[in-house]
Amino acid sequence: MELRSGVARWISGILSRRSPAPLDRTRSDLAVVVSGFDDVEACSTTLERGASTEPVWKSDAEAVLRHHLRLPSDRVQEAVDLTGQDDYVLSGPPVVDDDGVATVLLERVQVLDALHCSQERSRMAGLAQRLGGTALGWEGLQPPSAV
Repeated sequence: MELRSGVARWISGILSRRSPAPLDRTRSDLAVVVSGFDDVEACSTTLERGASTEPVWKSDAEAVLRHHLRLPSDRVQEAVDLTGQDDYVLSGPPVVDDDGVATVLLERVQVLDALHCSQERSRMAGLAQRLGGTALGWEGLQPPSAV
């Protein structure tokens, strides 16, 4: 009987632990801790730089990964719909220039690492190209508590 109650308490303790709340991408105190706007620079190099400059990127903390795209304005909703399947959302309204090309910011919360950052950067470049646009670059944002 004693063993059963101990196991029950142990299981109850594990089940009652809560994971920290996910990072709120709309927080007003988020700071750009890393950015990559050079197509030839590897994400690993960009992240290494972010870990050694202020504000410091924290590799084990969640971040907002924000992609900057230039798309024909009539293709923006298609981009939002496609990336929304992977939890990306539009960050603010697109800014459309006189030529009908929109600058779009798509973002989602994730832990940044070189592999996944590189995959997402490549994915966004492919998406932009298919839609007649260009991927300009990406940023990682974290709150001061993680910075």
